[in-house]
Amino acid sequence: MKFLSVRDLRGKSAQIWKELPNEREMIITSNGRPIAILAAITETNLEESLAAFRQSRAVEAVVSLQRSSVKQGTDKMSVDEIRAEIKAVRKKRTR
Repeated sequence: MKFLSVRDLRGKSAQIWKELPNEREMIITSNGRPIAILAAITETNLEESLAAFRQSRAVEAVVSLQRSSVKQGTDKMSVDEIRAEIKAVRKKRTR
């Protein structure tokens, strides 16, 4: 996997566009930190690539929520406790 700085992206864009189909993905960095992924796509795989990207983000969000739940101890709540919590929050909102 190739890493490029934002400066490289600006200054060498023609070269990058030529290399991208072979590299498939490139990581864009700013001040040495990754900030974006540049991925090769085509007209024929645009929708599938976008769907896969969105699905990956959704999975990442679920995993993050699960970790947060374990950290807070809420992963051990029963269904009845969850319902009671929801009811209490809804009751506060209607006031």
